[in-house]
Amino acid sequence: MRALLWLALPLAAIAQIRPNLMEEVGRENLPAQKLGVDDLVAVSVYDAPELTRTVRVEADGTVHLPLLQEGVAAGGKLPRELERAIAEALKTGEILVDPVVKVTVVEYHSRPIAVMGAVKKPLTFQSVGTVTLLDALARAEGLTAESGASIILTRAPGDVERIPVKQLMRDADPSVNFLLHGGEEVRVPEAEKVFVVGNVRRSGAFPVRDPADPSVLKLIALAEGLMPYSSRLAYVYRDDGSGAKQEIPIELQKILERKVPDVPLLVNDVLYIPDNKGKRTTAEVLNRLAGFGSTVGSGLIVWH
Repeated sequence: MRALLWLALPLAAIAQIRPNLMEEVGRENLPAQKLGVDDLVAVSVYDAPELTRTVRVEADGTVHLPLLQEGVAAGGKLPRELERAIAEALKTGEILVDPVVKVTVVEYHSRPIAVMGAVKKPLTFQSVGTVTLLDALARAEGLTAESGASIILTRAPGDVERIPVKQLMRDADPSVNFLLHGGEEVRVPEAEKVFVVGNVRRSGAFPVRDPADPSVLKLIALAEGLMPYSSRLAYVYRDDGSGAKQEIPIELQKILERKVPDVPLLVNDVLYIPDNKGKRTTAEVLNRLAGFGSTVGSGLIVWH
């Protein structure tokens, strides 16, 4: 009897160790998520090396193993669920009596998230684990200076969410930091612009992130101020909707002197600030006269 007990102990230990060994061999490196087409999984079957291999989920959502005549449904299953399905298929096919199966996810390819538009590094990556909208933007290295006021999140055709950048970034509102599960498209449109040209220190196009933002004074500030001898009158050129441009005179000097209110601008407006040629000519004459007077005072006269 004592001999039988000593013989039974190793057998019990082996039975106990067997699943534990499978746990170590098949330890998952990636979070368990439902499988989809093109995902790569490693299937380990204890004591059956001919069945242990890496397989990809095929277009019909199945995985195929040797000795099994039909594929095993994997699409939409968690790895643990696929383990049970493979074990059941091996038993039903009378290939193994009591198979111990471990499924490890090697690569996910069924959950692409695309981030594009006005981001520093547009990319497509796989959703593994918990991924939020901010996580996706961080992977794209953030927004560019040209980004607009909103982010467009498309989950499926017709399922489109427009998220204000201010609410997500500046206000840190968790209600708009959506969880992404794969299959989403994150698009950051470029901001619409207003333009300033003429007698300013920095002509150019400036992004409009809030339709209430642009005005004559703000645009002059963005252009780093006026150059000397600017005209008292400026002009806004605006599309009238038919393709033609309206010319709208602006009393620039009165705005600067706070005698009239600042003038709001619309996106795609062009603010033109002319050079006051008469004022410039007068200044040049005065400079020459000043130079002439100093020359006479020194006893030298140079005629031009």
